[in-house]
Amino acid sequence: MTQKGTVRDAIRKDFHLPVVEAEAIASGTHGNPFSVLGVQQFDGGFIARVFAPGATEIRALTLDGKPAGLLEPGAAPGLFEGPIDIAGRQPLRYAAANADAAWEIPDPYSYGPVLGPMDDYFIAEGSHLRLFDKLGAHPIHHEGSDGVHFAVWAPNARRVSVVGDFNDWDGRRHVMRRRADVGIWEIFAPGVRPGSAYKYEILGPNGERLPLKADPFARRAELRPATASIVAADLDHEWGDSAHRAHWSKVDARRQPMSIYEVHPGSWRRRADGTFMSWDELGDELIPYCVEMGFTHIEFLPVSEHPYDPSWGYQTTGLYAPSARFGEPEGFARFVDGAHQVGLGVIVDWVPAHFPTDAHGLAHFDGTALYEHADPRQGFHPDWNTAIYNFGRREVSSFLVNNALFWAETYHVDGLRVDAVASMLYLDYSRKEGEWIPNKEGGRENLDAVEFLRQMNKAVYGSHPGIVTIAEESTSWPKVSAPVHEGGLGFGFKWNMGFMHDTLNYFQRDPIHRSHHHNDLTFGLLYAFSENFVLPISHDEVVHGKGTLLTRMAGDEWQKFANLRAYFGFMWGYPGKKLLFMGQEFAQRGEWSEARQLDWDHLDDPRHSGMQDLVRDLNRLYARTPALHARDCEPEGFEWLVADDSANSVFAWVRRAPGEKPVVIVANLTPAFRVGYRVAMPQEGTWREIFNSDSTIYGGSGKGNLGEVATRLEDGRSIAELTLPPLATLMFTPA
Repeated sequence: MTQKGTVRDAIRKDFHLPVVEAEAIASGTHGNPFSVLGVQQFDGGFIARVFAPGATEIRALTLDGKPAGLLEPGAAPGLFEGPIDIAGRQPLRYAAANADAAWEIPDPYSYGPVLGPMDDYFIAEGSHLRLFDKLGAHPIHHEGSDGVHFAVWAPNARRVSVVGDFNDWDGRRHVMRRRADVGIWEIFAPGVRPGSAYKYEILGPNGERLPLKADPFARRAELRPATASIVAADLDHEWGDSAHRAHWSKVDARRQPMSIYEVHPGSWRRRADGTFMSWDELGDELIPYCVEMGFTHIEFLPVSEHPYDPSWGYQTTGLYAPSARFGEPEGFARFVDGAHQVGLGVIVDWVPAHFPTDAHGLAHFDGTALYEHADPRQGFHPDWNTAIYNFGRREVSSFLVNNALFWAETYHVDGLRVDAVASMLYLDYSRKEGEWIPNKEGGRENLDAVEFLRQMNKAVYGSHPGIVTIAEESTSWPKVSAPVHEGGLGFGFKWNMGFMHDTLNYFQRDPIHRSHHHNDLTFGLLYAFSENFVLPISHDEVVHGKGTLLTRMAGDEWQKFANLRAYFGFMWGYPGKKLLFMGQEFAQRGEWSEARQLDWDHLDDPRHSGMQDLVRDLNRLYARTPALHARDCEPEGFEWLVADDSANSVFAWVRRAPGEKPVVIVANLTPAFRVGYRVAMPQEGTWREIFNSDSTIYGGSGKGNLGEVATRLEDGRSIAELTLPPLATLMFTPA
């Protein structure tokens, strides 16, 4: 061999990756593949290195197809490397071949990072309010190529790869770049397209290979039982709801009519073959139904991705992805837009309290307790066998705050009903002595959760005027619906669980015993204006052996229907926004099950269709009568007229709004038919009977006041002698 040839061979050997590093690339354990793969500077020029399992020949090409060099096999199977002829650093692709096939390989390691130092700064600070634009999977055009940018937070991982149908689920092919300051891993994968299935393959801090993880920021997911994330393009929808959003951004929601129809989208109706309806199919039926019924809002049980149908969506594994059960994400956007264009608001149940421990989810995401607390006394929920978010960790709080912002921005939702807030607020929730850890002040309050809820509400209300947040909070925690700057949690509304418990307890009692429990219906007015309340008759009241509203009413068949009609009249006349779970508007008899649609055949029975007519008329009356809604949350809108007639189980009160006609509500809650019952009305004159739950059109006995009643003056009071039907609620307003 000549001296010249020996020198050339020595130079060529210099660019070969050492055996140890080459084998680390081939085994997917290399700590920093971006430092050796792709285009690398070498001896005043450039070399290229690519890992291409199955190839026997690799030729490097520029993006425009110009040949850049033939690579030779490296020190490990599948590794190719060699000098390339390019003028400057640039992305490459490779022509690969073996005895059976030829294919092209885009080179993710020849592209620079997508995230920048300002992203690192705001992410580390926990103040990034557009994380959903940075993390997850985003189709972009980067350095001359179309592809997808993947980014995921896994600070304790030894290695993170994105795997999918674009790389044969091979964790050695797209090992990601670690941004050490924030623990985020990212990679631009040229050639990957929307619709691709993917997960993250993570090696934990000790090198252990974890179960493949779905993307916490995925905007779309596979249909269960499959669990992969799906690359989703930016939402392709042209919104037409500007008038709706402008209206709600200008008004005080506390003074607007809000009658909410709570819906489980998988069981309201189903197709003839028993399968789920799509969002578009639901839009064609559910939206007109709610308009006809006079509801102002639809509230969906959680619509984000979840693996287990009987969880009803409350054990979510994909907070950013509308469930694949009902079709593509655009379908949900079309539903919301369609609802808005006919004046209906859309509220979604949101679950930041806990998450399931499914292997593909957030639990021990990077091999450590990342999203959850490590100590089960803080990080495990005994009621639901789920993990509890570590609200004190900036990145976790930011993940959840961003999710709330995401639903408001991307899908234009009008509200978030926040599930299980009480479980978040108390460290000892459902725990015995010794099973929980006090806060830094020795108390039972979860101070981190309090701060998270305040930050979430500030962020949502600060950036999306017109939205409402509603807390399901079952204790007497103070100022749940007070602004943060006044020491509150910052919610717009709170569910009034006391109203639900007390009233249902009362109506379940035989009327002969109701005189002894009169305070069940009057006690709630002692605190009715301490919060901005929603009166919830929710899905929780018609499951787990509780029966339904109809079956829980006292008495024989006729009395059950009469009691329920009277109950609805009582509730719609009571201060507070209204919420009714689907099926109760027509008095469904069977408990709700997520596995089948509602019993719509009930409507062939006039008693059930009459109940439906009653709820429709109450909704319309409530919406068009300011006295019934404009002061739902303020004490000047309510005054007792008869609060202490326990002997007869009669209640009467007046609802008011400034500048509007008052409405008097009278409820006779025994089967006794009363004639000449005296009530001191707020003003003299003729009062029209604008609602009677005993009307024959609703299935009642038809007793009442023939449409109106006149007062007479006695001792300075305007007395009306009313006819009170049995088990009935009446409403009157000045003629």
